[in-house]
Formats: sequence, C-alpha cells, structure tokens
Amino acid sequence: MHRKKRVLTLCKLGHLAYREMHKKPPLFRSIQIGDYQLRNRIIMAPLTRRRSTDDHVPTDIMITYYEQRASAGLIVAEATNISRQAVGYMNSPGIFNQEQVDRWKPVTHAVHQKGGLIFLQLWHVGRVSHPLLQPNQELPVSASAIPVEGEVMTPQGRKKHVTPRALETIEIPGIIDDYRNASMRAIEAGFDGIEVHGANGYLPDQFLHDSSNTRTDSYGGSIKNRCRFMLEITKACCDAIGSGKVGLRLSPSGVYKGMFDNNPIELYEYLIRQLNEFNLAYLHIMEPYVPLEPAEKYQHYVNPVTPHFRKFFKGPLITNVDFNYETGNRIIDEGHADMVAYGKLFISNPDLVERFAKHHPLAEWDKSTFYYGGAKGYIDYPTFE
Repeated sequence: MHRKKRVLTLCKLGHLAYREMHKKPPLFRSIQIGDYQLRNRIIMAPLTRRRSTDDHVPTDIMITYYEQRASAGLIVAEATNISRQAVGYMNSPGIFNQEQVDRWKPVTHAVHQKGGLIFLQLWHVGRVSHPLLQPNQELPVSASAIPVEGEVMTPQGRKKHVTPRALETIEIPGIIDDYRNASMRAIEAGFDGIEVHGANGYLPDQFLHDSSNTRTDSYGGSIKNRCRFMLEITKACCDAIGSGKVGLRLSPSGVYKGMFDNNPIELYEYLIRQLNEFNLAYLHIMEPYVPLEPAEKYQHYVNPVTPHFRKFFKGPLITNVDFNYETGNRIIDEGHADMVAYGKLFISNPDLVERFAKHHPLAEWDKSTFYYGGAKGYIDYPTFE
C-alpha cells in the first residue's frame, strides 16, 4: 500500500474508532489516568467498612469483597492507616507493617485476575482519634490543640474526642515519611497506585482550615503555609512511586468533623493550582454530604463544588457524592468531571457496572452493616443475574 493511501486509511480508522467510542454513554468510555487506561469511568469510592482484625490486618472476606467489584474502571480501596498513630477507627486496615502488606497481596491479586485496577487510599485521622486507640494511650495529634466535637468507638465503648496535641514542627517530616513509606508498601502489596486522603476532616484537612490550624510556624497562618503539609505529602508520594500512580482526594466544601474555613474558595483554588505541578493520575473532589446549614454560616462556600474547581485542575478529575447513572453521565458530558465515584451504590450492587450497562434496577443498601460485622451486608449482596 502506498504511504499516502495507508495514512489516509489509518486516519479513517481512527475517526471511526473515535465515533464508536463516543456512541457509548460517557460513563462507559475509556480514559487514560496517569500510568493506566481505564475501561470505564465508573469508580468505586473508598469506603470504610471495618472488616480487618483488631491489629488492622486485612482478612479473607476482604478478598471476596473487592474481587466482586473488580469491573469498576478503578477501585479506590478503603482508607488505610499509614501508621499506628494514624488510627482512629477500630478494625480499619493498615499498611504500616509487613503482615499487613502480605495480607493485602491476595486482595490485589484477586482484583487483577478479574481484569481490574485498584489504588489504596492512605489515611491519617489526626485529632479524630482517642488515647485508647493510640500507641501507649498517647494523645492524638493535629495541626493545633483544638478538639473536634463528637464521639468515637474505642475498646472501652464510645468516648468523647479529647483535645489533641499540636504536632511540633520537627515532627512533621516524620509524618510525611510515613506517607512516603506507606505508598511504597502499597506498591509492594500489589496496588496499582495510591490516593492521599486529604478530605473529610482528617489530618491533612486539619492543616488546611483556619478553624483547626492556628499555627505560627511555616505550616500555619497564610493559605500558602496551610497548604504546605498537603503539598509535601503529595510530593513525597510522587517521588516514591511516580506521579502517574498518585491521586488525591479533597472536600472543598466539606464541613464534616468540624471543618470550617473563612475563605474556602481562595484556599482550594490556590491548592488545586499547585497540584498541577505534580502531573497526578487524578484529583478526586467531593461534593458536600453534610448539609451546609445554617446557611448564613456557610454562605461563602461553593455548592456544587465540581463545576467551580474543574477549571483550576489540568488533569483527570473524579467527582463523588450522591450521583446516579443519569447525573453521572451528565456531569461528564458537560465537561465538569472525567469520572464519577460511587460509594453506597457499590456496597449493595457488586455488579454496579453491569447494572448500569443493562439498565437493571439497583439494590438498596443496609446501613446497619456498613461499619461492622462479618460477611453480612458485606459480601452477601447478590448480582442481578
């Protein structure tokens, strides 16, 4: 075949392939994120389910749970403690010792055998803990010694949160090293990448907001300083395993766990612009799932979140919270997001991707089994077929 004719033929085939792809609903189009090509844009959101051992070691039923949901374009596995100090929830998994790494390996292998991809969400809860959950019953740590309201489940029952200890400046590099080491352990355990949990009122979020960060060192005060911790964590993980294997989750209008900032729009516009320097696999943005009430207190917060912040991030963007099949397709089609993460729908519908594809009805979830128990409400939800 003459070169000119061959080029024209290839162009025609490429055009046809493009047209075929765009006949598919947006959720079912493939997409490149970082080092990986996703077969669809239906993401399994990270979901705390507390099925690990008392020592934060993954269990066998977790293998079945993730394997059942491997048809997702990407699974973001549940929030996982980067250290003993990071723990705030009983029976949540860890990635800070070899036993945990070895017990994650069958999980990732099972997902890969089904053709799936799986990232691990890295977690430090900060002040959202209790001495009874900490090594040597020490105080939890945070950006500043400001408590969060509410209670936490401990081995001695429900207890009120305590006033945390403010991290010394000299300690912060050690926390960043914990994230770096956890990202490398995740790769050793077979995960395809990691997601830094920077949302929902946990430690990186506590550094961001002026209601929880009153520091006077280089990690407090200005927006630039309050973003420093998050950006240094992100850089450490990218340097350790490659930016194409790193994602980050943020909640720009999240008021969960007592979060509040006097200028959240400027804060997150600055932070998200800075993230463009890393060439991340993706940014994962959450819509509010706690009502912004009373309205006057939160009148300077943006809602909906994703359309506003989309324009500041140059890479692939995941949105999350309360989307269904129709709204998920719509937000991608409108260009406000590239992928949609589903949480509770994946709990009760292990075959969510197939149900979306065939327009099958969706099963309801049982909230009473979200956070504890064994197989019930975890691996016993049937597929539609």
